[in-house]
Order: sequence, then C-alpha cells, then structure tokens
Amino acid sequence: MSKERTAPEPLSACDEALATRYDVALLDLDGVVYVGPDPVPDAPEYLRKAAKEGMRIGFITNNASRPARVVAEHLSSFGLDVLPDDVVTSAQAAAKLVAAEFPKGSPVLVVGGEGLYVALEEYGLTPVRSSDGHPVAVVQGFDPDVNWVMLADGAHAINEGAKWFATNMDETIPTAAGKAPGNGTLVQAIRAAVDVDPVVAGKPEPPLLETSIERLEAKHPLMIGDRLDSDIEGANAVGIASLWVATGVHDAYDLARAPKNQRPTYVAAGLGALAEKQPGVTVDGSKHSCAGWTAEIVNNAVSVKGEGEPYDGLRAILSAVWTAVDAPAEPVKTAKATARGRRPRPKPAPTADAIALDGALHRIGLAN
Repeated sequence: MSKERTAPEPLSACDEALATRYDVALLDLDGVVYVGPDPVPDAPEYLRKAAKEGMRIGFITNNASRPARVVAEHLSSFGLDVLPDDVVTSAQAAAKLVAAEFPKGSPVLVVGGEGLYVALEEYGLTPVRSSDGHPVAVVQGFDPDVNWVMLADGAHAINEGAKWFATNMDETIPTAAGKAPGNGTLVQAIRAAVDVDPVVAGKPEPPLLETSIERLEAKHPLMIGDRLDSDIEGANAVGIASLWVATGVHDAYDLARAPKNQRPTYVAAGLGALAEKQPGVTVDGSKHSCAGWTAEIVNNAVSVKGEGEPYDGLRAILSAVWTAVDAPAEPVKTAKATARGRRPRPKPAPTADAIALDGALHRIGLAN
C-alpha cells in the first residue's frame, strides 16, 4: 500500500541546496542524464557533487528495453559510481505487478526486449516468446526490435484471456536525432486489435515511483525529470517533490500551459540546481516577483520587467500565468441584464493558450 503523501506547492522556495534538503534523487534518464549514448553536458559532474553532499542518486526510467545492470554500466561509463541496485526500471515495476497477481513460475508473454526478460525472472516468473505457451499475462515494453509478429502475438494472447500490462505509455522518446516513437505508440497498435486497456506500471502511474521509493529506501525523495506528463505528473500522483529541468522534451512554453497535476515544485535549467537554493515567488496583487523579475498579465499577454537569472524570470512568469488560468470565473455585469433582473454572465478565466508568452520569454532569454 502506498504511503499517504502531499506534494509541495508548485514553485516552492527551498532555503538550502536541494541535495541537502532531499535524501534521494529519483532521476529520469532520457533527456535528464543522457540523450542517446551521450551524457547531458555537465550532468555527471553535478551528480557527483550531489552525492558528496550525502544525496543518494537513484536512476528511474520508463524505458524497459535494458536490464538495470546494463543501464548501470552505461551510467558508469560517464564516471558515475552506479550499482545495478541504484537503477529502477519500468520493467521491474511491471514484473512486480504481475508477480502480485500470479504465482511463481507463471508463463508471461514478453512484447519487448531483454529488460523485461530479466525483470520477470527476478520476480520468479517465466518469460515466454509465444502465445502458444498459454501465458497468463502479456507484458509490453519498448525495445527497438519489437516487430509486427510480436505485436500480433501479444494481441492474440490478450484476446485469449491473458492479462495485459504495459511498462509505460510515453508516445515519444528522445534520441540524438530528435523525437522518436515510444512504447505508447506500440501499445496503441495492440489496443487496435483488443477490447481492453493495459495496466500501466510506469510514470505517471504510481507503481514505478512507489517501487523506486521502496527499493532506494527514500524518506524525502525528489523526482527529477524533463517530461511534465510523466515525470512531474507522476511525482504529484504519489505526493513527492519534483524538479523540472530544461534538457529534454518539454520547454518553457509547455510549462506555462501545464495543467495543475503537471506543475513542478522547482524549475531549473539543469542538474546544477541540486547544489543551489530555490527562490520562491511573492505575489502582490497582480504582480508576481522572483528575485529581480516581476511579471503580470496585461491584456492577455505576460508583461515582465527586471533583470537577473532567466529561470527566476520564468518562475515569475509561470506564477502569473497559472494564477490567471486558475482564477474562478468572474461575473460580467451588463446594463441590459441588470434592468431585466437576470443574473450576470460569468466571464471565464483565460486559457494558457490564449495568453501571449513570446515577448516575456524573449525578454528573459528563454524564447524558442
């Protein structure tokens, strides 16, 4: 059973370095620590510094293609001190879900790669390659070698009664060449041929993060990611703090348009934030201030003034936008309605898409 927690408010302040406030970092990998085979610039050095401050570094990935051992070897090639136990994959979280429902030795059809085979065996299950083995479950995870035959076999087993588990629903994955289709697109291929939805283990669903917190013995974890709809939403779902970094899929525009369940506790350019305090935002009427910047909404556009660090300006902008879009509808009084005794029509709050951001983001140096 998951522990009852409450995530801190978005854009919270932290009066000490994040690496000393939180005992364990739960780091997403793709777009945060590495992109393809190469590390995000300076990320390994920042993580080594955080570890010296006493923060345990855990690596949490929705990508189920590789076993934890192989991921640890990849990370160690960057000069990081990483053991397989420091890595938790969505394949392990999915295998744990299957093991909770079926007895040891049960056959499970794999639509994916080595990461799923190893995880299933770790939990005492028997991975099989064909639906001819009458599997009790189908587990699907991303692997570049997944093909039509594997997808079709998964659909056949599900239609014959096997329970379907998916490691994650990410529609894309970051690669050195840009975005590429992720496991979510492959799940949709099977979904077109079956009448049920899968049980999902990976972010933003709770199982992966709950499994990670348990395995890494985290008391005060900090989820760190680049994706709002998986990393940040997942952290909010299990009630833990989150740090969004700008090294991967989503950008400042996406942040400004984020719904409530995808808003992070902290925002930063990258992992250097682990060694830093985090400023909060003060609100005075319509004005939202962070360090040297002040932002407000004027005629459905963000106006920002001041100077200083770009991400301080971004925090002020986000506070102004989120406050505006979250505001309750205001009644609009008209002379005609008042004369006839009618209730005034409500004036809806602006949507994030309707608020012009380009000028403000350009002003702080974060425009696309």
